[in-house]
Amino acid sequence: MSYPVTVQPQAIQGYGVRSSQWSSDVMDCCEDMGICLCGTFVPCILGCRVASDFGECCCLPFLFGTTVAMRTGIRERYGIPGSICDDWVCLAFCGQCTLCQMARELKARR
Repeated sequence: MSYPVTVQPQAIQGYGVRSSQWSSDVMDCCEDMGICLCGTFVPCILGCRVASDFGECCCLPFLFGTTVAMRTGIRERYGIPGSICDDWVCLAFCGQCTLCQMARELKARR
């Protein structure tokens, strides 16, 4: 015998994340010279550092598409508006600057 459904589960809105903005713009690379120099000359090292600071395996940036996923994850974690398409375009056309922005964001939010 089955019982009729009398109450439907309700969606939870917001999940406790407030909307915010990036702490720096994509082209604000010189805001942190250490991150800027690392992103300019050894972006693979900076990618590993960003992955570690984000709580992922440091080898993650060497897999195709994972940097876009990390940027999207950073946006979602901190309630920064945007889309996956925006993330992809930033990384496709300004990859090193975008990686520097992600590193600055994680550093600012620590």
